[in-house]
Amino acid sequence: MDQQTLINIAFGVAGAFGGWILNSLSRSIIRIEDRMTELPLQYVARDDYRADIADIKGMLARIFDKLDNKVDK
Repeated sequence: MDQQTLINIAFGVAGAFGGWILNSLSRSIIRIEDRMTELPLQYVARDDYRADIADIKGMLARIFDKLDNKVDK
């Protein structure tokens, strides 16, 4: 075997390994993108959560005001 054949084999093995790594990375990225599209279906957005908490706090404030009026009487 001459040196050129060994170099060609080394580059071939390195290229195959690099291609396998790139393929693995691209599949992982696709899987992550698929999970990201499902996130809004599973979790509540921050703005929606804040609006809901503000509503709950408003209701609790009205309840506490009514209770304070009852205690005063």
